[in-house]
Amino acid sequence: MVDPTHQALVRAAFDRAATTYDAAAQVQQIICDDLLDVARQDLPRVTPAFLDAGCGTGRGANRIVAALKPQQHLALDFAPGMLATIAPGGACHRLCADMQRLPLASRSINVIWSSLAIQWCEPALALKEFARVMAPGARAWIATLGPRTLFELKAAFGQVDTARHVIEFHAMDHWLATARHAGLEVVMARQVDRAATAPTLRTLLKDIKAIGAHAVGGGRRTTPLGKRAWRALEAAYETHRRADGTLPATYDALLLSLRKST
Repeated sequence: MVDPTHQALVRAAFDRAATTYDAAAQVQQIICDDLLDVARQDLPRVTPAFLDAGCGTGRGANRIVAALKPQQHLALDFAPGMLATIAPGGACHRLCADMQRLPLASRSINVIWSSLAIQWCEPALALKEFARVMAPGARAWIATLGPRTLFELKAAFGQVDTARHVIEFHAMDHWLATARHAGLEVVMARQVDRAATAPTLRTLLKDIKAIGAHAVGGGRRTTPLGKRAWRALEAAYETHRRADGTLPATYDALLLSLRKST
C-alpha cells in the first residue's frame, strides 16, 4: 500500500534537491554506469519507445539514450522540480507522474530504464506497472538500493539515539521474487557496493541532503542533535575512516535486467 505521507516527503525532498543533485551525485552516476554495463548485455536492435522512470535531472540516462537512439523518449518523475531541470524539445517528452500509477497504455514501452528511483516505491506496485506497460520482448534495467545502504550512518546513529535515521530498503531476494510475480523474466541480477566519500561527517551528510536521499518516513528525529550528541556521532563514524583519509557512505546497489516475454 502506498503511504501518502512518505510519498509527499520524498517528493518534497527531491524538489528541493533539483538544483544541487548533479553536483553531489557522483556515486549515483557511478551506479548509472554500472547499470549501463548490465544493459549492454541485452541491447535491442531498435527502440521505438523508451521510458526513463524516475529520471531526476535526466543526466543518468544520457549514455543509454545515446546507445539506443529511441524514436520516443519519455522522461518521467514525480518531482516537478527535477523535471524542470530538463530542457524541453527534441525527442524527449517530460511527464510528471508516479511510477506506481503510470499514465501510459499497456504494452506501449520497449525499454524501461530506472536508476535509483524505484526504492522509493512499493516494489509490487511499481513492478506490476512496469510489466503492464512493457511490450512483448521489452527490457527493463533497474538500479535500486539494498538493506546495507548507509550502514555506517545507521551504526553511528545507533550510538546516539533510537530514532530511525536511515531507510530500510528491500533485499535482492525480495526484488527478484516480486519481478517474477509481476510476470517478468530475470535476465541478470548483480549487487555492488559503491561509496560516496568526504573528508568530514558534516560534508558527507550535506552531500546526502543535496541529492534528496535524507528523506525518510515516520520515526526520524524531529529536533537537532546537541553538541554532545554530535561529538558522539562523529566519534562513532570515525571508526569507518579509510586509509586515504576519507569517510565513506556505502550504497548497496542492486542491478536488475528484466524482460517481458509475452
